Amino acid sequence: MSRADAVGVDAWRAHAEASVLLDGFHALKHALRFGARVPVALATSRAAAIALAEELAPDVRDALDGLLVEVPEASLRALVPRLHPTGVAALAVRPDRAANLAAIARLPRTAPVIVLDNPRNLGNAGAVIRLAAGFGATGVVMTGSLDPWHPTVVRGGAGLHFATAVERLTVDELPPGPVYALDPEGEDIRGTALPDDALLAFGSERSGLSPELRARADHLVSLPMRAQVSSYNLATSVGMTLFHWSTCGTPGAPEGRPAA
Repeated sequence: MSRADAVGVDAWRAHAEASVLLDGFHALKHALRFGARVPVALATSRAAAIALAEELAPDVRDALDGLLVEVPEASLRALVPRLHPTGVAALAVRPDRAANLAAIARLPRTAPVIVLDNPRNLGNAGAVIRLAAGFGATGVVMTGSLDPWHPTVVRGGAGLHFATAVERLTVDELPPGPVYALDPEGEDIRGTALPDDALLAFGSERSGLSPELRARADHLVSLPMRAQVSSYNLATSVGMTLFHWSTCGTPGAPEGRPAA
């Protein structure tokens, strides 16, 4: 390993414990686009990563050029749980919790907050964050024991945790706003206009809404579903609900967001 390689590995080890793992080129790309502070970024091939940026994300090409340190593949594999096919990994500073909570609680809102009530699947949670970022949701709040900043969740969210406010709270700590909870016994969502300041709440994949969240709900709504079909995937439910909101309210997604 060259001296430059060793410096990159040493920097990683110095920041790893307190940082968010950005697993792969696309997670790093999105984090940079949305203002993440990235103290270290490693690649098995700088040239390949820069070429990928020139093809898919020219807006972050220069930033990547200034950040990326090339290290041997074996060295990077030793630092991450599972090397991404793009051969890129980085560490980012987690956003300030107080700032996230303030953003989630601020009224009036231009877009809902997504509430995942005791989610169990890390990949599903990441996919929800990706959806929320795409629709410009104000934030994603999770109750229960799942860490919304777990590396698998961040991987599933493709680094888009930095495009919205992501935090874990109890039901009692939820921000203000009317709670529209998805439940099979609720009224058909197609007859309901979802307001911009809503909390859109979704139960766990296995057991649905907790008694605490159900008691907090102002409205129970349901998604249209064919008889004898048990349920939708959590991310699918969130996507359908956000699309319905976007057609009956004023979408809050910023204009000019890169598509790649």
